[in-house]
Amino acid sequence: MKYVILIGDGMADYPIDSLGGKTPLEFAPTPNLDSLAGSGTFGLFATVPPGYPPGSDVANLSILGYDPAKYYSGRSPLEAASIGVKLSPTDVAFRCNLVTLADKGGSVIMDDYSSGHISTEEADCIIKSLDKGLRGEGVRFYTGTSYRHLMVWENGPDKLKTTPPHDISDKDIAGHLPKGNGADKIARLMALSQDVMKDHPVNRKRVEAGWKPATSIWLWGQGKAPAMPTMKERFGIDGAIISAVDLMKGIGIYAGLEVLKVPGVTGYIDTNYRGKAEHALAALETKAFVCVHVEAPDEAGHNGNLKDKLKAIEDFDREVVGRVLKGLTRFAEYRVLALTDHPTPIALKTHTSDPVPFALYTGGVNAQQCGSAFFSEREAGESGLLVDDCKAFMEEFFGRPEGVCDIR
Repeated sequence: MKYVILIGDGMADYPIDSLGGKTPLEFAPTPNLDSLAGSGTFGLFATVPPGYPPGSDVANLSILGYDPAKYYSGRSPLEAASIGVKLSPTDVAFRCNLVTLADKGGSVIMDDYSSGHISTEEADCIIKSLDKGLRGEGVRFYTGTSYRHLMVWENGPDKLKTTPPHDISDKDIAGHLPKGNGADKIARLMALSQDVMKDHPVNRKRVEAGWKPATSIWLWGQGKAPAMPTMKERFGIDGAIISAVDLMKGIGIYAGLEVLKVPGVTGYIDTNYRGKAEHALAALETKAFVCVHVEAPDEAGHNGNLKDKLKAIEDFDREVVGRVLKGLTRFAEYRVLALTDHPTPIALKTHTSDPVPFALYTGGVNAQQCGSAFFSEREAGESGLLVDDCKAFMEEFFGRPEGVCDIR
């Protein structure tokens, strides 16, 4: 048996007037997702437990069966693992976004949480300057991908209240600065970063080219290294993960999965969808499990770009879901779980904690086509099925209780 999880990050949404009251999932053509919904188990999955922020960290831990109440310690430690930063027990990691702040009507607003999707090469120059310029503050900076980077504070506080910058697009930042023990230093670091970045050569070139400069860091998602059992320890499987974003790679590393490198993956609508599908199928020749994550729908949602979100959903369905389903027919038996991790509504430009649609299908020699359905929020809700126990859901997916490790 082969096992595949396909995640279209942030695909779920709310009805949109310009789409005739449909959601992007209802409007975009998704024949492959629809086929899975009609032929397998179809319903809603509550990926974000009550009391937790609706972040991709919480939601994707749930998808892999790691109960956030037991394993969640913050987003940044997961990203630290992805970029090879080993945290000591006293280290606190912070996600460090390179953002564009702008003055508007006497207020400072979050003009762009990604600095115009700054390239990794450009960002690396800025992060190195920050690490050199602010090292005397007792912190270190590490380059991640695009606008997503890492700051580590030795013996730092991890109980601060911080706000993801994509939650406050076009809003005044004043009411969203860090609060709690250590907040003053975080605010100071942000202010000092602006001095380092103000006349940085990278920003001068970006402004000359008509692109948004990176004007400040934004620190959030703090936490200490988690203690998580691997998927091998839990279910006896060897597996791999494919994603463009450090968060998912980090979750994969803690879960004991091989992180596969796919050329041309960007985390945006220009990502190499086909390459992800092809690498997933190749991995299944030697491994029992692979998880494929596509960030593009989420980024489009954060940008409030409906056209890009529709394209991302359609491309995910055709180039990832469709190609993987076709390629899986070479195996005698396989099980596919297709879903999104959380909604990222166009109207809100941020995540919500609503349950999301999922389809779980078992294919192979005894597979049957059971009927037709649309893979959408509405039809998933009408199914009457709501999954809210992530551990039990993974046990169902792998067909055995956790701790029974004899999968072949």
